[in-house]
Amino acid sequence: QVQLVESGGGLVQAGGSLRLSCAASGRTFSSYAMGWFRQAPGKEREFVAAISWSGGRTVYADSVKGRFTISRDNAKNTVYLQMNSLKFEDTAVYYCARSAGSDPVTVVAGRLTYWGQGTQVTVSS
Repeated sequence: QVQLVESGGGLVQAGGSLRLSCAASGRTFSSYAMGWFRQAPGKEREFVAAISWSGGRTVYADSVKGRFTISRDNAKNTVYLQMNSLKFEDTAVYYCARSAGSDPVTVVAGRLTYWGQGTQVTVSS
């Protein structure tokens, strides 16, 4: 069984930065692509960013491109989301997820097998 635990959320002013972490249990972390999603109140969950098993390929939603950076440390079984230039509309619960495959396109396609419990990010205007 794989467990994903997010951390790093909080309250930040617009223009500020936060770094989210997602720690994974299990020995197969480095074999799979990982992704970040978010869900704002009253809205559907949406894709934010994805990273390949090696970290060599990344994919971003247009809304965060140039502001957010996804990365991973396979030695620590952890994936990160560095969020800069935060906007009020980035306010949401952020979830990490493990894909069923090794390529980030599998994350974008929704082929996800495990989810974390989420961490709240609130951006004040």
